[in-house]
Amino acid sequence: MNDYFIVTLILLLYFSPIFYQLTIVIKERKKGNKIPLKKLLKVVKYSLFVLIPLVLCFAAIIHTNYLNYEKPITFDRYEEITFENFRGLEFFKKTLYGNKRFAYVVTSIESTIEDDFVILNSLFHPSRSFVYNKNTNSKELLSHEKYHFKITELFTRKAKFKIAQLKSFDKKRIEEIINTAKSEERIFQKEYDYDTFHSYVLSEQKRYENKIDSLLLLLSNYKKQKIKINEEN
Repeated sequence: MNDYFIVTLILLLYFSPIFYQLTIVIKERKKGNKIPLKKLLKVVKYSLFVLIPLVLCFAAIIHTNYLNYEKPITFDRYEEITFENFRGLEFFKKTLYGNKRFAYVVTSIESTIEDDFVILNSLFHPSRSFVYNKNTNSKELLSHEKYHFKITELFTRKAKFKIAQLKSFDKKRIEEIINTAKSEERIFQKEYDYDTFHSYVLSEQKRYENKIDSLLLLLSNYKKQKIKINEEN
């Protein structure tokens, strides 16, 4: 059964007392009886009072699975990541083009700017990342998803390289470099998924892996989180 249909059905059942009271209001209004209208407004008020917190909790859990939370993982722990770390909840998107091996990973570039140095991290978010079947033994799918994390690390290192070349501390310029890196990273991530068709085009997958690994190697001097201005790391 379609997930959206189930949600719609649940909402209809939840609001059924309101619909019932509404029919009474329409009937009694012709008689000049305003009491049912007051009851309807009361039912609506209490229904929303209960529903809104539930919806907010539901939205929060979909965004980050706090019921099975694992803190973000830094890139130095890349090799430890397995599908067991994909703890996110997904209530609607159960397959990708009918394939139940579907998964997605959430990564981010996080920064802290101080007076004479910058801390830049690429993070993998376990409780926001999802896999349809945690028992899948698809090494190809896991590798594809983990390379999304490598892409994030690549653009983090690119930002570190540019920041290190600055002649003096310039917070505005540093923020521009970081924001540009984030924007370019998002574009590259989409191209990676599109060209590899989410790992199903093996030749493209391998091409991207070689390209990403080579670029990471070229920027291996920028592994450290902390970057100082006008200093190679």
